[in-house]
Amino acid sequence: MGNNITELKNKRIMVTGADGFIGSHLTEALVRQGYKVKAFVHYNSFNSWGWLDSVPNEIIDEVEVFAGDIRDPHGVKQAMKGCDVVFHLAALIAIPYSYHSPDTYVDTNIKGTLNILQAARELNVEKVVHTSTSEVYGTARFVPITEEHPLQGQSPYSASKIGADQMAISFYNSFNLPVSIIRPFNTYGPRQSARAVIPTIISQIASGQTQIKLGSMHPTRDFSYVKDTVNGFLSVAKSDDSIGEVINIGSNYEISVGETAQIISDLMGKEIEIITEDQRLRPEKSEVERLWADNTKAKKLLDWYPAYGEREGFKRGLTETIDWFTTPSNLKHYKTGMYNI
Repeated sequence: MGNNITELKNKRIMVTGADGFIGSHLTEALVRQGYKVKAFVHYNSFNSWGWLDSVPNEIIDEVEVFAGDIRDPHGVKQAMKGCDVVFHLAALIAIPYSYHSPDTYVDTNIKGTLNILQAARELNVEKVVHTSTSEVYGTARFVPITEEHPLQGQSPYSASKIGADQMAISFYNSFNLPVSIIRPFNTYGPRQSARAVIPTIISQIASGQTQIKLGSMHPTRDFSYVKDTVNGFLSVAKSDDSIGEVINIGSNYEISVGETAQIISDLMGKEIEIITEDQRLRPEKSEVERLWADNTKAKKLLDWYPAYGEREGFKRGLTETIDWFTTPSNLKHYKTGMYNI
């Protein structure tokens, strides 16, 4: 059983990447639980706050929004002033995009993380929760995958995340900065980007297509519903035992992409034909063939358990996700007829 630190209630909390999929859900959960939240969003000329624009008004009214760029150390430090706890989620995460623009991944993921760590050190921040990814493990050499599994940079994206993770660990080891690393496996749910496999399948079926275009069917994933992932973030933040640790957050349930597509089509009551499209395939040695999380450490250190685990939990999470995507006002955010890189 993990020991909890003082409640986060009176702490000022910053979420970077609050405009993204997981970040917007985390921001919403923090506000609902009564925390004071500053949301760091990516500055753009449209004045868009990403997914925070679709969060209920009573939630967003409680959030202080800071538009900036994680690659700019001065803006990052300015945003972090007065914050006690930082959840660092801002990152470039699309694997296909990392093949043709790897430079931006180093700048955003490694340098961006360094900016957070430097500012946290200078400002005496009480806790930094840095977001990793199961992609750092590459294709499983043993299953289920524990935190001791070797790290393998099979895409420029995963290499940049390995670099960011090691930068975070180095600040704990070198300067005793209170850093925890959360390593979520494949999170899915409402608001996820269309380049991820579950939204790809759901949005294509929802828009009336019967021939569903996908990449490889055989790789397996450990899908984690976004509510479980968010609870993982909260559990890590509250636990003193998590400092200096890397902690997997996953469901400990392995399923192939092909079988996932079949479950979704069954839940949506639609017959589908799956077509493998070459442009959706990763280069052979870059494809992560197998991911399956060992979540023993999270259970032991944090007392965290997936509420959407196993096949039944996966179906419940998918049903909630399908309900969201099939709402026309949500589906309109997605370009279902094209491949989203």
